[in-house]
Amino acid sequence: MKVSLQSVITLYPLSIRKDKKHYIVEEPISGEFFELPEIGVDAIKRLEQGEELVSIEHALKNSYPDEEVDIVDFVEQLLELGLVQEVDGVLVKKEQSKSTSRSGGFLWIPQSVGRLFFNGAMNKIYLLLLIANIIILILNPELFPHYKDIFLFDSMVLNILMYLSISLVLILIHEFGHILAIRAHDLPAKLSIGNRLIFIVFETDLTQAWKLDPKKRNILYLAGISFEQVILSLSFGIMLLFPGAGITGVLGIIVLDIFIKFIYQCCFYMKTDVYYVVENITGCYNLMENGRIYLNSLFKKHRKDGENHKEIFQNEWNLIRLYSVFYIVGVVLTLILAVMYFVPQLYYTYMTIYMNLLGAGDRAAFWDAIVFLVMTMFMLFLLVFVARKQKDEN
Repeated sequence: MKVSLQSVITLYPLSIRKDKKHYIVEEPISGEFFELPEIGVDAIKRLEQGEELVSIEHALKNSYPDEEVDIVDFVEQLLELGLVQEVDGVLVKKEQSKSTSRSGGFLWIPQSVGRLFFNGAMNKIYLLLLIANIIILILNPELFPHYKDIFLFDSMVLNILMYLSISLVLILIHEFGHILAIRAHDLPAKLSIGNRLIFIVFETDLTQAWKLDPKKRNILYLAGISFEQVILSLSFGIMLLFPGAGITGVLGIIVLDIFIKFIYQCCFYMKTDVYYVVENITGCYNLMENGRIYLNSLFKKHRKDGENHKEIFQNEWNLIRLYSVFYIVGVVLTLILAVMYFVPQLYYTYMTIYMNLLGAGDRAAFWDAIVFLVMTMFMLFLLVFVARKQKDEN
């Protein structure tokens, strides 16, 4: 649909709220959120008041002399975002957003239940548990997880089933933390399946959290880690009080799984829960994208590219450079986890499977190896399926 300076524009009803640096604009019908600078919000308010595009452009040029103003281009961007209802009296066809399904997410959970787990007192307790768990691990190095903790049985099939079962339960508890936290604000959430790197994960869609202040959003993003700290402290307590108990093997898997996931949260080259907290604190909501641009510029031959980026990023320049350091640290942490846990686990597992296939074990061990290989193929198929589904949705 063509837009000109003579066009008459009608927007959908919008909700606008001031954030740390810019403004968060919500289109209530689709439930989608957008970040806009002050000049964009000023233009929207003038459009809502029925001002002509020519007068809006003139007013914006006077009010923002340092900004490049093109009101036609701005309206075309609003069209692409689905915020324009009519152009010259003609209704703009709008595709139904997938986000509309979010409105029904877990509304059966009362707000009071969410507040029971996430309030001022409980949030402080979760922080104290995190500190206590770190201290316990420092004072009791024997509790530090080892890569062989997942091998409780001689059967690799039983080992993988046990680990996957425990990991699945912990993932659901983590995501349920996010769900309870957002329900504490009487907002909906949506649970879906995705993948990060080679791992299949559950993901809670917290898009509606943009209705909240940044400080409150941080609690939502840290809710999963908070629930994990409760489980970790209980596991440490039982392992210290009953060191010889039969359940310590299972607790070892729990500790290993939570430990790896906690380190994984600090890998800022992926959009983890902690990454979103950093975005909220800084108010820089394109931190990863801008950080990648900066890192790419370091490998270019001409230094002018870096200087141009400095002008573009302006006040965020130092923050983006600092983030780039943590980006690299995250990659290093992933490699360390691979060296300490993933590679040794894979080597031990498939060496055992290989030996069992050659007949090093009994007949049961041979068939255990066959079943394990079939399970591995199924997991790879599932990973490819989820990855393709995610790509199609995007």
